[in-house]
Amino acid sequence: MLLELLGPMMFLGALLLLALGYPVAFSLGGVAILFGIIGISLDIFDAALIRAMPSRIFNIMSNFTLLAIPYFIFLGSVLEKSGLAEDLLETMGVLFGPMRGGLAISIVLVGALLAATTGVVAATVVAMGLISMPIMLRYKYNKELACGVICASGTLGQIIPPSIVLVVLGDQLGVSVGKLFIGSFIPGLIMTGAFVIYIFVLALLRPKVAPALPLSERTMSGRALALRVVEVMIPPLLLIVAVLGSIFFGIATATEAGAVGALGATLLAAFKRRLNWKILREVAEATMRTTTMVIFILIGSTAFSLIFRGLSGDKFVFDIMTNLPGGYWGFMIASMLMVLFLGFFIDFFEIAFIVIPLFVPAAQALGIDLVWFGIIMGANLQTSFLTPPFGFALFYLRGVAPPSITTGHIYRGVIPFIIIQILVLILIILVPDLATYLPSLIK
Repeated sequence: MLLELLGPMMFLGALLLLALGYPVAFSLGGVAILFGIIGISLDIFDAALIRAMPSRIFNIMSNFTLLAIPYFIFLGSVLEKSGLAEDLLETMGVLFGPMRGGLAISIVLVGALLAATTGVVAATVVAMGLISMPIMLRYKYNKELACGVICASGTLGQIIPPSIVLVVLGDQLGVSVGKLFIGSFIPGLIMTGAFVIYIFVLALLRPKVAPALPLSERTMSGRALALRVVEVMIPPLLLIVAVLGSIFFGIATATEAGAVGALGATLLAAFKRRLNWKILREVAEATMRTTTMVIFILIGSTAFSLIFRGLSGDKFVFDIMTNLPGGYWGFMIASMLMVLFLGFFIDFFEIAFIVIPLFVPAAQALGIDLVWFGIIMGANLQTSFLTPPFGFALFYLRGVAPPSITTGHIYRGVIPFIIIQILVLILIILVPDLATYLPSLIK
């Protein structure tokens, strides 16, 4: 009886420490050590399992798939700090400015383009918060709408490939990251389209919420605007072709494509004469900080999962998830709701490293396609960036927003977009072909 309870108690203990604000890696590792000692002292845990820990850590450090993470972070940081993202946003704003809601729509489209080149939420939200928020406020955009658009468009980087979320999920689910990238392409476009439609309809029904730019601000038109659009659009499109095209056509793995993208972004910044040692150092430091955080979390979660399995916690979860009322649909509803709920309080790295691996045996037993499961989990984890009180996109925007923007504006602004994301997630679950058709074409 005690053996059966230690696993759930260990899981709850980790969540409690995370809720109290302790660092993720040390919370997971500390709980693992504590419950490992308890299990050994009660003679219900085989101490020999601890010997597997060094080899597991070595496997993490030599994991080729995880090498894609620093590449994509580097790529996103170069675009942000070199000003290429700023050029794109300003040009799209002028292009769509004449229509109601055009500025907000341009932010969503730029978010999608940046997502298809970087997959880094922080870089996208911070860049668009700094550049577009003052402009939207100056032209009397509704504050809640402005906040919601910036946060939601930034999170597109988690469902539109290449995505760090999908890289982590591919590793944890044991499936091809390339197939996850390809499968999430259509759902990502649907999510982007849903955001655009919502803004367009809202601007029609409530014109004062999202007004068009005044004529005095439309300083560029005709041939000059067309040349500007071509000049600004070509670099990200080339990056998209280089990164996603090499994956889609089987030329490169996700990790190799990440390296191509990082090199491509560096060359583009150098070509535009916006690359110097200061920027390169800032990019390298940002990449190192985030990558180090991910690796330490992964080491902590590895220790956690090792002890958790030694205490038969995985069997406990498997029995519950496979014996839920409704079988397949019971498992799907329970797993989706659990991830959605946890997204209110902890970030996607913690969910991906702790919770997702517990679902894999049950999903396999129920005959669920793990590629499809990874894609819908990615769409679900995207929502965790927006859900108050601890959505990361909310904090990114809060850090760069002007004083006139309150936390309440940000929280209220993201609610419609959370609802849209949930509706798109339900659509992907009910129509699996949206996520499985393209991967099925790859042998």
